[in-house]
Amino acid sequence: MTTTTMPAPTAALPALADDTIRLCQTLLRMDTTNPPGNERICAEYLAAELSAVGYAPQLLEAQPGRTNLVVRHRGTGAKPPLLLTAHLDVVEADPAKWRRPPFSGEEYEGCLWGRGAIDMKNMAAMCTAIMRRLAASRTQLARDVIFAAVADEEAGCDLGSRFLVEQHRGLVEAEYAIGESGGFSLHLGSSTFYPVQVAEKGFCWVRARIVGEPGHGSMPRHDSAVTRLGDALAAIGRASLPVHTTKYIASFLDALRAKQPALIQPLLRIAARPQLLARVARLVPNASIARSFSALLANTASATVVRAGAKTNVIPGVAEFEIDGRTLPGQTDEDLLRELRAVLGPDVELEIIKSAPPTVTEPIGSPLFDTIVRQVESREPGAKVIPYMIPGFTDAKYFTQTGARWYGFSPVKIERGSGIRFADMFHGHDERIPIAGLAWGVDVLDAVVREHCA
Repeated sequence: MTTTTMPAPTAALPALADDTIRLCQTLLRMDTTNPPGNERICAEYLAAELSAVGYAPQLLEAQPGRTNLVVRHRGTGAKPPLLLTAHLDVVEADPAKWRRPPFSGEEYEGCLWGRGAIDMKNMAAMCTAIMRRLAASRTQLARDVIFAAVADEEAGCDLGSRFLVEQHRGLVEAEYAIGESGGFSLHLGSSTFYPVQVAEKGFCWVRARIVGEPGHGSMPRHDSAVTRLGDALAAIGRASLPVHTTKYIASFLDALRAKQPALIQPLLRIAARPQLLARVARLVPNASIARSFSALLANTASATVVRAGAKTNVIPGVAEFEIDGRTLPGQTDEDLLRELRAVLGPDVELEIIKSAPPTVTEPIGSPLFDTIVRQVESREPGAKVIPYMIPGFTDAKYFTQTGARWYGFSPVKIERGSGIRFADMFHGHDERIPIAGLAWGVDVLDAVVREHCA
């Protein structure tokens, strides 16, 4: 662990925004697609940048090349630590589908382009720049500030946040944690909102298996495992699982309704009346928002991986597919399995591959949440910060196991009419981040850290 009693840097640092943009662009040029991950290249780069201002960052691996970085800026200890965190791995990108190469870090149309620009090398760059500035300014804080740049979030966190919590808990224990995802501009009608994650759905990955009679391909079977597999895939693709209202989505919609009643009232009726859920696409301005809201009103299940057969002339006796299931707060793995059985019928065997429960942090009475509200709304009068729930999962699944209160807040300003929808950038083609929005975000995050830790 490092302290702030370190030699002063020999040269002045770049401005905070410039440092962040430089760091982000370099990180985007590093291919950390998971699998295989290879987060070490990013971790070593950030370690060098942090070492340059006097820190002694630690590099920790659950497997070779799957590197996590942890560094600490020591405060007086008058208050418990604050944890900043970002993951270094990214999902795959098909260069043929991108307007700019996905690992170029290219500056184009006022944005930095690259896989991880939003999810979430931008946050790694912001946190590193903030830590460097804390060291250079010798800022006296009441809290330690910990930065953890982790591996493997995109594949379930086992080699990253889970590894740190289970094997190096003392390095990452904190009262509060800030990570993904939230703090982005959400434009609805004439109003602008900044959602901050206070809850996330659980995940329950399921293997569905169908058993049938094998046979020769020259003699078709209408009841083969593969044919029934097709029926099951079609059933789950068409299904809408039952709606379960939660206070997190209800409060989110209430906040939106206060400024956009004509737009949001239909969504509130959907939350109360399951039969209206199928109409969500017609009630919401665009398909991206429609998908997001639908996922927040029910447990969800998406077929993702299909396996059957090994030879063209053999009808296989077993066909399988995997389901990415997500559970709402208050729902369990067994609740999801019961809903899946109602869709798929008793002949499809279901087996849980891996799961983790929903995560919730209450915003009410939180000094950190209040600080986020104050810093964002002072920079954009008329905008409103609102708590919300995300349909995916983050490293909150494991960092909250230390007792930390987690807020998803990796701020970025997205101008109205820019053509960039934050939700579409996650795992989508042409992922990019506005350079001016990144500069705005690091200024806000730096102010939040300094005020909360003062």
